[in-house]
Amino acid sequence: MIIDWQSLFFQFLGGLGVFLFSIKFMGDGLQKSADDRLREWLNRFTTNPFMGVLVGIFVTVCIQSSSATTVITVGLVSAGFLTLRQAIGVIMGANIGTTITAFIIGIDIGIYFYPLLAIGAGCLFFFKKAAYQHMGQIVFGFGGLFLGLELMSTSMQSLHKLANFTSLTLHLSEQPIIGIFLGTLLTLLVQSSTATVGVLQGLYAEHLIDLDSALPILFGENIGTTVTAVLASLGASIYAKRAAAVHVLFNVIGTIIFMILFTPFLHYVQWVSELFHLEPRMQIAMAHGSFNVFNMMIQLPFITGLAALVTKLLPGHDGNINVTTKHLDPAFIDSSPAIALGQAKEEVLRMGEHALRGLEETFLYMKTGEAEHIPNVVQLEAGLNHLDDEITNYLVMVSKQPLSRADSVRHHTLLTNVRDFERIGDHFENILELLQYKAHHEVSLSKSARQDLIGMFSLAIEAVRKSVEALDTASLSLAQEVTELESLIDDMEDKLRQKHIARLNTNECSGAAGMVYMDIVSNLERIGDHAVNIADSILGIRH
Repeated sequence: MIIDWQSLFFQFLGGLGVFLFSIKFMGDGLQKSADDRLREWLNRFTTNPFMGVLVGIFVTVCIQSSSATTVITVGLVSAGFLTLRQAIGVIMGANIGTTITAFIIGIDIGIYFYPLLAIGAGCLFFFKKAAYQHMGQIVFGFGGLFLGLELMSTSMQSLHKLANFTSLTLHLSEQPIIGIFLGTLLTLLVQSSTATVGVLQGLYAEHLIDLDSALPILFGENIGTTVTAVLASLGASIYAKRAAAVHVLFNVIGTIIFMILFTPFLHYVQWVSELFHLEPRMQIAMAHGSFNVFNMMIQLPFITGLAALVTKLLPGHDGNINVTTKHLDPAFIDSSPAIALGQAKEEVLRMGEHALRGLEETFLYMKTGEAEHIPNVVQLEAGLNHLDDEITNYLVMVSKQPLSRADSVRHHTLLTNVRDFERIGDHFENILELLQYKAHHEVSLSKSARQDLIGMFSLAIEAVRKSVEALDTASLSLAQEVTELESLIDDMEDKLRQKHIARLNTNECSGAAGMVYMDIVSNLERIGDHAVNIADSILGIRH
């Protein structure tokens, strides 16, 4: 019988493609079903490393991708929402969560994946409601997962007839380092550790590879999956780079430990497989899960050491801002609402500092065009949104307590201050987008227009700075200075509009440049309005 190797190879590639698509499609459906609250869960519930592990497992199960969980975690570390110690716990949990898919693959569902595909397609094509669409994605992706596996398994059944393949498996059993390298390389190529494990399960189920050859590949897969996080950290803060480095170190250290303990681990896998009469695919899944669970248990007590190690390997400080709340203690809400209001004011002042710095970073980007300011602006605006939510929720809880007349006024003032600082963030983000549009479309401003913007920007920054200082010190004189600055900003807006019309009439300014220019002016004027709102609230309290 002549074997058509070309057809089998194409069938394997097609099966791998179906498998990868199905994993992504199912993960997208699961993520949408979770109502896109994954970042919030990561941020809110990673209070300690153990909780981080649990959240990492949960989120990875939801989106069916440890790489995606780690990328989100790296982003949160970069934005200042997570500390490095919290991130390490999440990364450990993500490694465990990704093994769930291997257990799913280990279940023999026969030909029932065909009706699953039909049901999923039915939900997608005959129902318009979002919940049914998401369910259709999940079911169709689940069915496609097994279709891809079936195609790959069928194509691999004849591999034992290849002399080169038999020689490779022999080398793998004799040289486990080759297996580690192979697992790492395959995961790098397909960008999915789940796909690597799925292929390995197929090879082992078809008796094309022994367990002692399969385990090093399994260990290598864990190293290969760290590359996505490393790529995500490029160009990010030093803290994000450290989080990605921890992911690499965690899996490399785990691989070294288990290679040293290879024989005991091999006997353990064989013992559990015989004890529970596990099918070949499930044996690989169990080995995969055991490796990651044991690796987490071994390294979890040394999280502080891991954090210290990567800090030494990647030294430096790049001014990353901690945007998590520092002063909001729920214990004060019941015991002393007045103190709780004081705590809220401290966080509002931090909002003011972030708003001021965000405005300054935007100004620097406008003057220099240096891209290094862009992530700072984005981070600060995201931080303002986060603080807005946290402080507002805290103040809502305070409002449920009996407050004196003076405290009621303070409470209302703080709420309005929060809104104004958050809106300042929205406006400097708008300006950033306008400047990026200008750079991308090669729109140039005239020298006079640029000087006008620099002047108005300086006034807006000064107004925000004085409003923050006035809020901190309850200074009437500073608040009055803010109102005077805001009048200057309003007058300047009128003058700049007139100058803009004059430039248009003399063809000194293009239409695209005029749009960017006037939109920036409008946003700066609105920033001045919010600064004076803060000043007016102080004047109202003192009067």
